[in-house]
Amino acid sequence: MPEHIQKALIEAVMDESSPHYTAPIGSPELKVKIAEKLLKENHLKVDPQRNILITPGSDSGLYFSILPFVHEGDEVMIPSPSYPNNYLDVRIMGGVPVSVPLEEEKGYQLDENMLESKYSSRTRMVLLTHPNNPTTTVYSRESLNVLRDFVIKHDLILVVDQAFEDYTFGNEMITPASLPGMFERTVTVFSFSKGMGLSGLRVGYIVCSDAIMDTMYANAVAVLGATSTAAQKGVLAAYDDLSFMQEFREAYDFRRKEAYKIFNSIPNVSCQMPESGFLCWVNVSKIGSSSEIVNYLLKHARVSVNDGINYGPGGEGHFRIVLGVYRDNQKVVDALLRIKEALMEYQKNQ
Repeated sequence: MPEHIQKALIEAVMDESSPHYTAPIGSPELKVKIAEKLLKENHLKVDPQRNILITPGSDSGLYFSILPFVHEGDEVMIPSPSYPNNYLDVRIMGGVPVSVPLEEEKGYQLDENMLESKYSSRTRMVLLTHPNNPTTTVYSRESLNVLRDFVIKHDLILVVDQAFEDYTFGNEMITPASLPGMFERTVTVFSFSKGMGLSGLRVGYIVCSDAIMDTMYANAVAVLGATSTAAQKGVLAAYDDLSFMQEFREAYDFRRKEAYKIFNSIPNVSCQMPESGFLCWVNVSKIGSSSEIVNYLLKHARVSVNDGINYGPGGEGHFRIVLGVYRDNQKVVDALLRIKEALMEYQKNQ
């Protein structure tokens, strides 16, 4: 944790306000800072006290964003592979997650025909992780325009999880809510966990129009509760000096290139160049079951990776690696090389 954030967090804990709630909708001072960021980076001009809700992390924010719109039997379209909680949240609410397959050969971009083929009279929402987790895909302007036209045509709500927005490489990062006609029908979930590396503080936020936010504000205390008082002050201090994020960017850029080089040097194994964040999505479908391979890597390479089957249709035969787990680049490269060695051995044994 950068020193200026540590200092602010310690001071916040020592302050007499630390054991007490903030408002359940979040710190007004933090929301002002967020509004400045939204205008500069996301091209969204919002009222900080009307269009932003601070949440205890983006997972709770994602659940809360879906909750007003999904009832028993309602269908939610989810471009897949996708973040496992997208499917789980919808099921918890009695809804029906409908996977919209994304094709690896097309760079996992959105397709109009596929969207239309999955629409029904019960469809209420499209739930998008952008950039995509696990594929790291940054959706192109063309893809997002297709999605915008589809959502407006069928009078749907769009919920977008932008947890991985901070680090994209060579691709334009477009916030769907900033597209014409979309702010009033889009709920966007943001996080401080990925870009700032502050996942332990559990602070995220939701951005949407007044009409939607009225309902969210009214129910925030009953569902979410107030986000940690001290954690919000720590995140507020992060905005005073964001230079520490450059170290993350350089490390993730180096690691994605190393991962791409290493995995594509293994016979029958491939991965596309990661486009965002600190994830890598690896295709091992030509050599066996991803579940079996994940277990093999844990035992023989001493590396834990995520089985692709957990990310919905299109996930089987793949695994996800989190490249951001160590500060030391070499430790990450060493782990990748152990995976390579184990995958080579696995194929020999087969």
